[in-house]
Amino acid sequence: MRLSTRSLAIHPTAVLWTVVGWAGFALLPWYGLEDNFFAFRWVFDGYPLDGDVAPALFLALQGQKLWLAPIGLALLVPLLLWGRPKTDPWFARILLLAGGLGLAWLLAQGFGIGLKGWRFGWLNEMFGPLGDRQFGMGYGALLVAAAFLFLFTFGLAARGVIGGDVFVVGSVGFVVATVALFVFLPIVQMLANALITQDGGYSLRAFLDKMFSEKLWTLGCLAGGPRCGVAWNSFFLAVMVGVISTLLGLAFALVATRTGFRYRRLLRALTVLPIITPAFVIGLAVILLFGLSGAFTQFFANILGIQPTRWVYGLPGLLIAQSLAFTPIAFLVLIGVVEGVSPSMEEASQTLRASRWQTFLTVTLPLMRPGLANAFLLGFIESMADFGNPLVLGGNFDVLSTEIFFAIVGAQNDPALAAILAIVLLVFTLAAFYAQRFWLGRRSYTTVSGKGDSGMHARLPTSLRYILYGVVGFWVLLTIVVYATIVYGSFVKLWGVDQSLTLAHYRQAFAVDWNQFGLHWAGSAWSSFWTTIVIALVSAPLTAAIGLLTAYLLVRQNFAGKGAFEFGTMLSFAIPGTVIGVSYVIAFNVPPIELTGTGIILVLSFIFRNMPVGVRAGVASMSQIDRSLDESSLTLGASSWQTFRRVVMPLLRPAIVAALVYSFVRAMTAISAVIFLVSGRYDMATSYIVGRVENNEYGIAIAYATVLIVVMLAVIGLMQLIVGSRRIGRRGNEGTAIARTNVGGPGGQTVVAGAG
Repeated sequence: MRLSTRSLAIHPTAVLWTVVGWAGFALLPWYGLEDNFFAFRWVFDGYPLDGDVAPALFLALQGQKLWLAPIGLALLVPLLLWGRPKTDPWFARILLLAGGLGLAWLLAQGFGIGLKGWRFGWLNEMFGPLGDRQFGMGYGALLVAAAFLFLFTFGLAARGVIGGDVFVVGSVGFVVATVALFVFLPIVQMLANALITQDGGYSLRAFLDKMFSEKLWTLGCLAGGPRCGVAWNSFFLAVMVGVISTLLGLAFALVATRTGFRYRRLLRALTVLPIITPAFVIGLAVILLFGLSGAFTQFFANILGIQPTRWVYGLPGLLIAQSLAFTPIAFLVLIGVVEGVSPSMEEASQTLRASRWQTFLTVTLPLMRPGLANAFLLGFIESMADFGNPLVLGGNFDVLSTEIFFAIVGAQNDPALAAILAIVLLVFTLAAFYAQRFWLGRRSYTTVSGKGDSGMHARLPTSLRYILYGVVGFWVLLTIVVYATIVYGSFVKLWGVDQSLTLAHYRQAFAVDWNQFGLHWAGSAWSSFWTTIVIALVSAPLTAAIGLLTAYLLVRQNFAGKGAFEFGTMLSFAIPGTVIGVSYVIAFNVPPIELTGTGIILVLSFIFRNMPVGVRAGVASMSQIDRSLDESSLTLGASSWQTFRRVVMPLLRPAIVAALVYSFVRAMTAISAVIFLVSGRYDMATSYIVGRVENNEYGIAIAYATVLIVVMLAVIGLMQLIVGSRRIGRRGNEGTAIARTNVGGPGGQTVVAGAG
């Protein structure tokens, strides 16, 4: 039988994913490997017949794991498409049948059969003892799952869903599937513990007693009492940090983009410093400066003749530390928004004789509302989920994140209480999320369009400019002092006891020797350092890509369930890292997905923990880009994928930088989730530093943190250089400029984004 080349041309997408599915089913090991897959040792370890490395097809042909055989039958279904045009009603039905049945069976056999046979008692009663078992899925199963998923989404597109756009439907399906698997599944399994009692049973009464306990909700501090409940402490702190970090981030963005400040490059580097430092290191520096024996506390106590106090422990210290840590997040989100405000609108306001203050308050600021709202939301959520600073500086000011940690690993060992506290935290976060949406409303904030925009930004009011200089100057001075303390502490032999300078801490952590085998990384920190660098470099671009793709779907596409889709993408950011770490251990410690102790689980936790930053930065920037640019590209014959890649992405460079920088830095400095996921083979820098702090080896801990800061600054500068900056054609001091975006239609047409 001769195959029709015309049929292949009709549905190349179906052919592609069918081939991918068969590659996973017939060529790659179905189950996970103990060794590194990319070392290819499995090829010489009994492949393809040995059960540990065999593909699913060979397992089924040998009479092993017969429950895998129906997967091969599902992969044969797309062959029924041969010779059918896309207009044939059965074209979409066959794709939906193949993808839907394949995914359903893959999930059913994966979750139904585990290490001890049937995973559920009712299956054992229905079919009897299985007499066999299966382990966690591997790369073969991953390819087959992807093939079924995209065959299904292709079928939905063939039925006209979301305008029949294959790229958009496939992207929505991909994001929904990954978020469901790596966000909802672990969190649901974790929160299922909320009803479990100490004896292993389930009790609604016990759940309600813990949920509405006085320790959580009392407002005694407002009535003269000693303290408020843990929930209110977290809420009040998060609101204050959200407001302060947003205002400071706006001040930095305005100084960097709307004034003639000469040292804006230095200013940008200083604003990034706090975000590239492990949180507990900033907390330690704050204690060394403002604690009972801190440098500033002792200095002012001697001058004023007062008794030093422990004022920094609790709310004041947390405000200082979290404001230092989270202001850069607001700055990274807002700088692209401030740059994107249309000068022509400000010029129109001044033409109507509005003052600089009136222009700033009635034109400039309102156009920044998406960025301000997103910056506040991120600051609020970060404060709610922060673990390192409250652990070091909290004192008697209890917050939800540390209470969750102690409920899991403390003496009380109460997973149900930890789950309940996580629910409370999630409620606060969702309330902030919907308050943000209400404040933004349905107004339009478009400022970047396909029309020429050659104006110059209006000058800021003189008094505002001086206020900004004062605020930024104070923050910069405080930042310099904090980091000078950190660097100095890394060279001190024993802080507070022996202030003599030494390189012993660096030698112990990062010594390098040369022996008969060549270069030898002799320092105790090298193993965790290289592991952290590799995992951060792998997770950062994946985080940015998924986040910006999700932002594109949220801003540019309309589809059923869009609200739930957006909620799902923000859910992981609302849950403390402590809960993320524990939930990943629970969900991925047994089949069908066994990842505990691997580097993959660290990468996945970073991707889906940090993805919302890319989403919010992309949403804020994309809200300013006129849809007419997309429509022009589509009109010229470009596909949605080409439009996204060649028109939208170049205009999202500030958001790309924000997502890359934040995700890389978070992977380098995260502690709350990492502490549960590291293993002997995959140790991370922050867990190593915490271990040194627990052993009172502060010099080594601070020396390691200093090295991390230098490395991250270098990588961030390289990311900025590679990605570049968004070019919008506007008149500047040196003349006119025209920014062009290559659409990539049939003839590679060019759209002028701005004219001088």
